[in-house]
Amino acid sequence: MNLPKPARILLLALIVLAAGGGVWYFLHRGTAEPTDKLTLYGNVDIREVQPSFNASGPVTQILVEEGASVKKGELLATLDDRRYVAALNQARAQAAAAQVITQNNEVNYKRYAALAQGSTISKQKRDDAKATLDASRATFDAAVAAVDLALRQLDDTRLYAPSDGVIENRILQPGDMASPATPVFTMALPSPLWVRAYVPESNIGQVHTGQAATITTDSFPDHSYQGWVGYLSPTAEFTPKTVETPELRSALVYQMRVFVCDSKGELRLGMPATVHIDLSKPAADAKPDCGTADASGN
Repeated sequence: MNLPKPARILLLALIVLAAGGGVWYFLHRGTAEPTDKLTLYGNVDIREVQPSFNASGPVTQILVEEGASVKKGELLATLDDRRYVAALNQARAQAAAAQVITQNNEVNYKRYAALAQGSTISKQKRDDAKATLDASRATFDAAVAAVDLALRQLDDTRLYAPSDGVIENRILQPGDMASPATPVFTMALPSPLWVRAYVPESNIGQVHTGQAATITTDSFPDHSYQGWVGYLSPTAEFTPKTVETPELRSALVYQMRVFVCDSKGELRLGMPATVHIDLSKPAADAKPDCGTADASGN
């Protein structure tokens, strides 16, 4: 097809511009525009524990319900302790008997030692009395240790809160058989509290631990929470696939934890949250005071 010369020149110019645009896109794809603000999206995360008895037996009492806030050291549940009480009483009786025998052997040894000085009896008898006393003392010490062990085993029939937290789930009920391998509760530990988010590879060089962050949620739109970047994963993850290809190179992300101040206990596990980081501000060595930071976030 024969085109006029001006049309051919215009078509050539369009081809050159299209080729140049393609080259520019290829060179700049996956790179982020420089900005002082970084906005990331994640979810609130907390630690969970599943406390269990350090003894075996039927559960007699569950003293807390789901949703209860508990303090460290608070009694949560008990086991049937009759077997352990009997073992403690037996250990105490054996310790008392060993103490009486030891006291009697001390008297005998002192008598033999005094008689041996006057050559009334042989030194061998004195030495035999000393050996008997030492053996009885060792037996008494073992009996005292057995009492301590029985006391500890009796205390193991009581389950105490390992730290401050919230009861999420009662796994066992009164009458269930408990053991050290069977959790009784699932507990949420509200401190530390963080938002788990992911930093794109193109921004990883701009984010550093200690940087201040502001967190917002849809549940409390009028309240912002102060926090700081506490952890950056050294390992990249692929999103959404686990096979790196040239086309997915820009999809590399790094897990990040942004610790949050939430003195009012408004944030919940799994709650969606938005993280705002001012990249123009340097990372701080000191963590913010959560009491002050949370109050200023209102």
